[in-house]
Amino acid sequence: MISFFSTSLIGSILTRPLLAQETEYSTSYSTSGHVSPMFLVIWVVVMVLMVAAMWKMFTKAGQPGWATLIPIYNLYVMTKIAGRPGWWLLLMLIPFVNLIVFIILYVDIAKNFGNGAGFAIGMLFLPFVFFPILGFGSAQYQGAAA
Repeated sequence: MISFFSTSLIGSILTRPLLAQETEYSTSYSTSGHVSPMFLVIWVVVMVLMVAAMWKMFTKAGQPGWATLIPIYNLYVMTKIAGRPGWWLLLMLIPFVNLIVFIILYVDIAKNFGNGAGFAIGMLFLPFVFFPILGFGSAQYQGAAA
């Protein structure tokens, strides 16, 4: 089974460096620090898609799109989009509490864009799918619930 994975296309893309001068494949690249260039390309594409989707979501909500690029400020803007007070940013910095806060924020953001709690669960577990749907889709920001 292991030899099948190592000779399969997915195994070679994720574990073996492409265009490398190395001929010995018996070492594990996950422990030696080597990462496949194909994996890096896919990772960069997903990250650019996420930044673009969040940028579009922020602009739909009337917030500055560039805010998605600034690490802690983007969390503050997300609390504003969700209709929560800005001091919730401090709650997001506490381990384990931040999980509950993110769930609440995602539910509020989904509701403010006209979606339900199921969409919020999708935002939590598959953000690279649901944030582009929210940003590039037909959902309109309806304002923070009072």
